[in-house]
Amino acid sequence: MSTPRGLLVVDDDEVLRERLARALRDRGLDVRTAGDVEEALARAEAAPPELALVDLRLPGRSGLDLVRELRSRFPDVRIVVLTGYGSIANAVEAMRLGATHYLSKPADADEILAAFAPPEGEAETDGEATQEVEAPSLARAEWEHINRVLADSSGNVSEAARRLGLHRRSLQRKLNKLPPKS
Repeated sequence: MSTPRGLLVVDDDEVLRERLARALRDRGLDVRTAGDVEEALARAEAAPPELALVDLRLPGRSGLDLVRELRSRFPDVRIVVLTGYGSIANAVEAMRLGATHYLSKPADADEILAAFAPPEGEAETDGEATQEVEAPSLARAEWEHINRVLADSSGNVSEAARRLGLHRRSLQRKLNKLPPKS
């Protein structure tokens, strides 16, 4: 990446969004940020991005809606979907809609840049990338499910434990562990 490339970072978590933006700017990219689909589309219309990093869960409309809109308006944009709630079904849907890669959180700036790189033998401008989606490990899938249920329970551990059919203390032990690698 010899010249700065336009990158749109879309995530509803302002702290994460700004940290990623700063790290990616430090690596030579021209980064713009947005917190939801409408703001992202407005920023993209003002300055069409070459690259877009899109969180799957956004307030209001989904990140998948944004992938669809960006792909239809800017066919050459390379889109990486980033989410803390990865699943094979979401990955397949994101790729079907035009994402070029799918990453689970946490992901650092170097992993994100690597995800934007075209696969071996593919032209840089080809927007129709096809990529095999790697299934997460069983431990990773369990961790993601637990954290999704906890988020859906507004962070209430007792309610999440009830929904998961676990004892509250067992759930707390699982939550204290670091997320397993994919």
